[in-house]
Amino acid sequence: MDEPTANTPELRNEFNNKKKELSSLRSQLSDLSKNKELAFRELRSIHDKIKARATKIKQLKEERDSITKEVKQLKETRDKLNQVVHEKASVKKEIDEKKKNITEKSNLKNPHALKRQIEHLEHKRETEVMAFTKEQTLTKEIKQLKAQLKEAEKLGDVWKEINTLSADFSETRREAQESHHKVQEKAQESQKRHETINSLYEEVKKFHEQEKPISEKALTLKVQFEEKKKTYDELQSRVSELAKLFQEEDQKSYKEKAKEKTAEVQEKLKKGKKLSTEDILAFQAMKD
Repeated sequence: MDEPTANTPELRNEFNNKKKELSSLRSQLSDLSKNKELAFRELRSIHDKIKARATKIKQLKEERDSITKEVKQLKETRDKLNQVVHEKASVKKEIDEKKKNITEKSNLKNPHALKRQIEHLEHKRETEVMAFTKEQTLTKEIKQLKAQLKEAEKLGDVWKEINTLSADFSETRREAQESHHKVQEKAQESQKRHETINSLYEEVKKFHEQEKPISEKALTLKVQFEEKKKTYDELQSRVSELAKLFQEEDQKSYKEKAKEKTAEVQEKLKKGKKLSTEDILAFQAMKD
């Protein structure tokens, strides 16, 4: 069946109705597009937050694992030092006992202590004013201390051994304690990072919970937009088709009018009638 001419009321009504419908659809598409873009923008924002936290989690895990490895090495060092301290503790006990026996048997003081005492008394004798009897007593005391120092120095090797071993034991125990403190500090650092990682995981979990409804909303809006766009395109095609038909009809009508006006002007020219300004302008327009 042939398409009705553009001058039929049915086509004119369809054209006008579809133009109104097209305008309404255009507004709906604009709203859907804005809402869809907002939903996807919000979704991208959540994805960026999740990505940022995932990157931070990865970094913290690497740091935590590195510190944990360091803690393991420090523990090994600490345990070795503790073992050495334990072994040297028995030696230290023997040294203390030996020191006690030497002091008790010889009734001697540490040579260093004797030297300090002698120096103090000599300085006192030389710098203070005192009675002759007191000076004699002081000189006698210094002489006795020097005799004790002489006896004590005979045991110098033993004292040296005692002092060396005592210092060695103290240093090893200090290193063991310091190593233990380092283990505790590093373990705390590792624990802090572990707690931060767990906190970030909780944040990621909440973001995923927020993401689900927004993702569903964005998908729904996308489907609605595509369906509405399809309807819009089909309607636009029909409106364009009708507009073209009306344009062709208008051109046809224009040509017919031009032909009639040309014939009318030519008839006036044949009869020698005077052409009006309107006739001249119309004839010229038809020729153009």
